[in-house]
Parts: sequence; structure tokens; C-alpha cells
Amino acid sequence: MRPAESVVDGSKAPEDPMQAGPKAEPKDLPAVDRLLREPAVAALLQEHGHTLVAGEARALLEARRGEARAGHLPAGAAAVPALAQALSQAVGQRLAPRLRAVLNLTGTVIHTNLGRALLADAAMQHLIATLAGPNNLEYDLQSGGRGERDSIVEELLTTLTGAEAATVVNNNAAAVLLTIAALASSHEGGKEVIVSRGELVEIGGAFRMPDVMAAAGATLVEVGTTNRTHPHDYERAIGERTALVMKVHTSNYAIQGFTSAVDEAELARIAHARGLPLATDLGSGSLIDLAAHGLPREPTPQDKLAAGCDVVTFSGDKLLGGPQAGLIVGSRAAITRIRKFPLKRALRMSKLPLAALEATLRLYLRPERLVQDLPTLRLLARPAADIRGMATRLLPAVAHAVAPHFTVAVVELAGQIGSGSLPVEQLPSAGLAIAPAGGRGPGRKGAGRALDRLSAALRGLPLPVIGRIADDRLLLDLRCLERPALLVDQLPALGVALGATLGVALGSATDAAAAAAAAAQDAP
Repeated sequence: MRPAESVVDGSKAPEDPMQAGPKAEPKDLPAVDRLLREPAVAALLQEHGHTLVAGEARALLEARRGEARAGHLPAGAAAVPALAQALSQAVGQRLAPRLRAVLNLTGTVIHTNLGRALLADAAMQHLIATLAGPNNLEYDLQSGGRGERDSIVEELLTTLTGAEAATVVNNNAAAVLLTIAALASSHEGGKEVIVSRGELVEIGGAFRMPDVMAAAGATLVEVGTTNRTHPHDYERAIGERTALVMKVHTSNYAIQGFTSAVDEAELARIAHARGLPLATDLGSGSLIDLAAHGLPREPTPQDKLAAGCDVVTFSGDKLLGGPQAGLIVGSRAAITRIRKFPLKRALRMSKLPLAALEATLRLYLRPERLVQDLPTLRLLARPAADIRGMATRLLPAVAHAVAPHFTVAVVELAGQIGSGSLPVEQLPSAGLAIAPAGGRGPGRKGAGRALDRLSAALRGLPLPVIGRIADDRLLLDLRCLERPALLVDQLPALGVALGATLGVALGSATDAAAAAAAAAQDAP
């Protein structure tokens, strides 16, 4: 039986040759000073300095002594040249950034764990151009006096949404918190905020609307039931202590069947008749009609403001396609109260995301070019036929890279928008399905283990590749892969990594890598 087959079938892989043979003892390891005098280490000292290199050397030798005391350290690993090489790797790992670029092949476009929306080239260029030195973050170039950082994007937001005024904070959770705190605290009679029971949402990280109310110092008043809320529910709940009526767009789930809800126009009539403001949280938020690009429609801030909402909050790093931000638009009176509330300063945006947000919003001034200029929209609107064509072209190269351990096939897939946006809607897509050689299914012992090792090998590439495992296959959804070379160029390294982890001889792994490299030349 070949080593690769033994792993896929679940039996023990061949013993690592490095773990066989004589073992080193703690006394065989050199002192830190001796290791630092090694010529290869001297080069590290010159490049990185004594503090970092010496610290890593101490940690390395301490770890090796622990292995030696346990009888697990091969004699060769205690030699100075081997230690110098290990030290070089340790220094490199210490200096490597934790936040890294990855290839998102999960099928979820706006992936919360993978950074959400992709910034447009214009946003990246604006970041570099304005932040390489001093900038006018809070300086008015016309008057020569102190400026207001909100002014950088306020005119853009009012132009795009039709709002009278706008302000921004560092994320939408902060926008909701600030809106409730500011509008509820300024009411003399009390701090009650009325919300439908069917809209008491929880988003990622156990961030629950009732908890937000409490943190903002407001008193939550629930009306209606989970599936049905009527106008009279709000009317009966409004009293002297009511400070705010709020509506929350349930963007990360959907209630279907026997349902009823009060729209913003009716709710605005009810609130305004009692002299109360109406705020609505859109969550994801989109400044355009997504249906124009073949996507399901999502409510826009323009819709809600036109219906009579005094304040609308939404995210910057979801459907908007910009940086993390909480956007607050609405009437001048409401925004003024929010902007002057003391908590606003603690939640304000810094110059980096503010620069990226400004550049992103400017793209919306040219709606005809938006699908070309805004990466998130471009990926969401990408035709499934184009994705399928890319999968077909990539198939030979990927198949060479993972052979003989796995087989590869082009498959139809269903992706998601992500980050709680339109959760019941799917994006027709395509990609590559990689399965253990010899078939898949409940009878295949160790198939899951083999796929886990494949997934780990993909994540271990210089540019980590993130897919998803489902139905005994590792799926690579290609919707978010616009530059195939980023995957293709790494296939030889993937072949070598699989050869090492699955116990294939080095020569066979090298041959597989060469075959993958040759096949990659024919890929797009």
C-alpha cells in the first residue's frame, strides 16, 4: 500500500525519518553565546539586532532542552548549523505579520472573518496619498482654522442619500449605540425606546439589541409579537416616558409565513404625531438598488429617509464596499444632537478609515462605473458562467498539484453575500471540488482527516487559500478569484506540501510539483 493511500484510509503514516536514530541530550546543546557566534547567526544579528535575535535564541534553546529531556530531540537537531537554521526561521516567524492577505474561496463574498468588503483601488490610492504625511483631518483649508472631521464625508453622504445632515463613527454597532444614547437621553420625560419584538436582533459576537439599549442607558419597550406587529401596538405603547421609536431591519435572518410588520412610513406618522423621532437601523445598508445588477433588492437609506425616518444607520464595510464605519444620516436636528453627545468623541473614526470611506463614497457619484470600480459589487454581480469558465481552465493545474492523493472536478455551487446581508438569498457560482482519491462517503475511513490536511496545506501557502469542507469534499468557490495567477503560482508549493504531510517520498512530491507547474503554464 502506498503511503498516500494509508493516510486516506486512516492508518498510521510512515514515521518521520527525522524522529528516528540517536537522540540528543540537554548537555549537547550549546550556550546562547556560542550560538550567537555562528556565522549564519552573525548575519541575523547584523540585520535584526541583538535584542530580537538573542531573545529568539534563548527561547529556541529552552524548547530544544525540553525536547531533549523528554528524549524526543534527534541528535542532528542539536548541532549548531541546524540550530542556526531553526533560529533564522524563528526570527522570520516573529517578524511575520499576523494580519495577512488571503484568497477567499469560501463562496461568501463579504466574509466577516476575512475582512468583509474589499477596498477599491481608489480608496487604497487615497490612503497612501493623504496619509504618507500630515493632512487636513481637522483643519479648514479655506478659513485656516480648526475643522471638523465629519465634514470630510458629510456632503458626500447628504448628496448620495438626500439626508439633511450626516455623521460617522467607527462601526455600525457604535452608530446604533450612539443614536439611542443621544436621542433617548435628551428626552425630559424618560428614556423608553419602543421596538418590535420581531426586530430584537443579535449580530455576531453576541451583540444583542436589548443589551445595546441597556448600554445606552435606555429602557427597552417591546411591542407586538415575534411574527406580527401592528400600528396599534406602537400607539398603545407610547407614553410620557417614550423618547424614541426604533425600527431594526432584520438583515441577518428572515421571518416568513404568517407575518405582519409596520413599515417606516406608517411608523413615522405614528411617532411624529406624538412629537417623537423615528430611527431605523439598516445593518448592511446599500446606497444603490442591487436589483439593477441582478441581485436581490436590499432597502436603502434613501428609501427610509423618504418614508419619514429621522435617523438611519448602516455599515460602511458591507454592501457599501468600504472600510469599517458606522454611517448616521438624517434630519439636521437629530444629527446635531447625536454629534454633540459626549460619547461621539469616543466612537469617532480615525484618519485611515475616514480617508478610505471618502474615496469609496466618491465612487458612487459615478454610478455607471460603479460595478467596474467597486470590488465588492463587481464580485457580487459576477456572472456564474464566467466563474464556471475559470474553474474549467484551472482544473488541470489543480488536479496535477493534488494528485495522486485527491481528485478534482468542476462543480456548480451556491455562494452567499455574507455579513448578515440577505441571508436566505444565494449566489449561483462554480468552483472546484477536491475529494480523496478512491471515492468519498461514510465508508471512506480517514477521508475527513485527509481533507483537513489538504485544507491545512492550502492555509499554509505564502498566500493562504481559504476554502470550505462540505460533503466529504474541499470546495474552492472561485467567485472571489479575479486573478487566477495568485492560485496557480502556488500550486507547485502545494504539491510539495502535500507530499510532505501525506508521507510521499521527496522525489515523488517534486515530480508532482513539476507537473503542476507545467500545467499551471496553460492556466489563465
